[in-house]
Amino acid sequence: MTLVSPQSGPATAHDESGPQVGDYMTVEVALSVMAGARAGHLVVRDDDGRRTGLVTRAQLTAVRDGSTYTDRIRLRELAGVRRSH
Repeated sequence: MTLVSPQSGPATAHDESGPQVGDYMTVEVALSVMAGARAGHLVVRDDDGRRTGLVTRAQLTAVRDGSTYTDRIRLRELAGVRRSH
């Protein structure tokens, strides 16, 4: 998946701009992409390129800091990422 230019400002549930990543990406890699892109959110897409959700840095940080976190958790496994649009 190719990254696009990040947009500054708060992300909304219908925001299509900003870095776009595959739902196969791990939480740790997603946080690295966000840091590199200086973005506060990522648009998550499935293998067919369809938008499946949006995650914020705060959401990913909360998952990473949780007691059940492992470095194998993928974005597609997070609650709220899979949504029909």
